[in-house]
Amino acid sequence: MAYRLGVDVGGTFTDLLLFNEASGAFWRHKTPSTPPDSSEGILAGVEAICANAGIAPAEVDVFLHGTTVATNAVLEGKGARVGLVTTEGYRQVLQIARSFVPGGLAGWIVWPKPEPLARLEDTIEIKGRMDASGHEVRPLDEADIRAGLEKLKRQGIEALTISLVNAYLNGAHERRVAEIAAEILPGIPVSLSHVVLPEMQEYERTLTTVANAAVRPIVGNYVHNLRSRLRGAGIAGSVSLLRSDGGLMSSEKAEEHPVSLLMSGPAGGVTGALWVGRNAGIRNILTLDVGGTSTDVALIEDLDPRRVRTTEVGHLAVRASSLDVKTVGAGGGSIAYVPALTGALRVGPQSAGAVPGPAAYGKGGTQPTVTDANVVLGYLPESLLGGTFKLDRAGAEKAVQSVADALGIGLMEAARGIIDIVNENMFGALRMISVQQGYDPRHFALMGFGGAGPLHVNAVARLMGSWPAISPVSPGVLCALGDATTRMRTETARSFSRRFADTNEAEVGEILDQMAAHTRAELTAEGIADADITSLFEIDVRYEGQAFEVPLAIDAETLRRDGLAGVLQRFDAEHLRLFTFNMETPHELVNLRAVALGPALDLPAAELPQGDGNPIAAKIRDHKLWADGQMRAAVIYDRSRLRAGDVLPGPAIIVEMDSTTLIEAGHVGTVDRVGNILINPA
Repeated sequence: MAYRLGVDVGGTFTDLLLFNEASGAFWRHKTPSTPPDSSEGILAGVEAICANAGIAPAEVDVFLHGTTVATNAVLEGKGARVGLVTTEGYRQVLQIARSFVPGGLAGWIVWPKPEPLARLEDTIEIKGRMDASGHEVRPLDEADIRAGLEKLKRQGIEALTISLVNAYLNGAHERRVAEIAAEILPGIPVSLSHVVLPEMQEYERTLTTVANAAVRPIVGNYVHNLRSRLRGAGIAGSVSLLRSDGGLMSSEKAEEHPVSLLMSGPAGGVTGALWVGRNAGIRNILTLDVGGTSTDVALIEDLDPRRVRTTEVGHLAVRASSLDVKTVGAGGGSIAYVPALTGALRVGPQSAGAVPGPAAYGKGGTQPTVTDANVVLGYLPESLLGGTFKLDRAGAEKAVQSVADALGIGLMEAARGIIDIVNENMFGALRMISVQQGYDPRHFALMGFGGAGPLHVNAVARLMGSWPAISPVSPGVLCALGDATTRMRTETARSFSRRFADTNEAEVGEILDQMAAHTRAELTAEGIADADITSLFEIDVRYEGQAFEVPLAIDAETLRRDGLAGVLQRFDAEHLRLFTFNMETPHELVNLRAVALGPALDLPAAELPQGDGNPIAAKIRDHKLWADGQMRAAVIYDRSRLRAGDVLPGPAIIVEMDSTTLIEAGHVGTVDRVGNILINPA
C-alpha cells in the first residue's frame, strides 16, 4: 500500500492528513504546535495518526510539508548575519533600493526605513566587471577579493551572498569568488545571484539572493533536524516541502533555495482547494482560509490559481514566484476593542493566539475575541473537537459584555457587531484579489476552510454575491490535504530583453528548449520518469519604455502553433484587463522562464452513501441561535453522519472534529456526492 502524509504547521495547531493512494481513504489529526522546535509537534502527530490508521510510520512513502519557518524568520528579523560581495561602485545597492517610500506624499517623514538584510558594514566591493552583453571588461583582482573576505570573516558573518553587476548574463566572476570564499570561509553557506535569480535589475536580484542567504542557516537547520528525526521514527520515504507557488521541492533543494518557501504555509490551503474543486466540479473559486490569527484569501480561475512574480512578507518583496495570496489580521482569536478616542468598535489585528486564547477556551484569556462572539451568538456549540474540548460560555459572555457596555448596547447586538466587522475585513481582502484585479466575484464560488472559515463563509458569500458558499470535506485540515495532493515543481529563468521585431520563434524556442531540458533534468534527478514530466513556459512582456512586465504562461505546443504573434495578442488582452487601455508602442520581450511539473496525482475522493435528502439521521439536537435581531430555533447536525443529497435548511450548525459550519437563516445547504456542503440562498 502507498501512503502519503501531508503536514501543515500553523501558529496554533499542527494539522496532519494521511492518505491511502489506492483507496482514497484518509485519516486526519490535529495536535498543538510546538513553536521553539516544530519537529516535536510533527513527530507527536505522526505517531498518533499512524496509530489511528493502524500502520507503522515506515509504511509512509511520501512526507509532504508546508512550513512557515522561513516566513517567521523574516517577519521576526531572526535571519542570519549576511555578508554581501558586490561590484565596485555598488556598495549601497540595498540602501538606495528603489527609492520608494510607502504611504502618502509626506510618508517619508514618519517612515522608519527597514534595516536591509545585509548591513552596510558587512558589504564589500570588488574590482572586476562584466558588460551588458556578458563580456569581461575588467578582470578580477584576487588579492583584493581575499582581503575583503578576510574582513567579513573577522566580522563573524553566518552566510554569504555574491551579487555582481550583469552576472545574470555571465556568472564566471561570481563562481570564482565563491571558490575563494570556500577556502577562506569554510562551512559558511554561499548564495550566488546568477543561480538564485538569473534576471536583469540588479537590486531585485541582489535582494532576493540576500534574502535566500539570510534564511538559509535557519531553514537548513530545521529541515536537517526534521529529516533526521523522521528517519529516526522509521520514515524512510522522500521528504518534500511546499513552495510558495504551490509546487513541491525536495527537502535537499529547500536547504539551498529557501527563498522559494516564504509563502509555503498559505499555499497549502490553495492547493487543497484545487483538489476539492476538481472533485466537486467547481472551476472558479475564491478561497477564504481563516485561522486563529489571520485570514488568507486567493483566487482560482478555471482550476488555475493566480500566481505573482513577487513574494511579499512584511516589508520585504523578493522576486520569487508565489501564489497570489493576500493576508489580513482577522481570525478566530482577533481581539475586539472600543478605542476611547473614537468610541467605534474595532476588531484585530491583535490576536489572543494559542496562549491565553479566547476567553471561551477557559485558559485565562479575558479579552473579547471573534470566537467569543461566535459562542455568545450560539454559532459555536459549547463542545468542540468531538466533545473533547468544552467551551466556557459564561467567560465568553463576560468578555463580550465589556464591549457592549462601552458601546451602550445589548450583549447580542455587540457580539453580532464583532462578527459583522470581521466579515467586512475578510470581504475587503477578497475585493483586493477579485474586483481590483478585474474579476467579477459573482462568477466565483467562495470556499471557507481553516478552523473558522466555515463559520464565516455564508455571511461573506452574501457580501460578495459569490455562490455557492462551500464548506469542503475536512475544512480544518485542508492545508495538510493540499500538501498531500500537490505535485513536484521546479523553474529556471533567463533575461532576454529584446524587441519582438528583433527576434523570431526559432531563437526564442531554442532558448526555451535548453531551459526546459535543464528543469527536466532536475526532476529526473529526484527520481521522476521523464515521460511523467510536463514542461510549461512563462514569457514576461511589456510595451517598450515601461518599467514593469506582464507574465504570460504558455506551453510549447501553443507557442509553435500561434508563434510570437499569439503571445502579443494575449499580452494586449491581459494589459487591457489589468489597466483598461493598450498602447501603440512596440512590444518588448523581457524574461523567459521554464517550469517543469512532476506527475499530477489523481487521488480519488471517497464518495458518501446516497441519502434521501432528509438529514434527520445526522441530527444531534435542537438549538437556539441569534439571527436577524432575535433568538431563532436551529438544528445541530453531526457532519460524519450526513449522506449525499441531504438538504439542510438554515439556520443550522454542522459540527465535526476539526471545524464548525454555520448555515444562516434564509439559506439552504446541500451535501454533494463527496461530502462538501454547498450553501445557496433559499
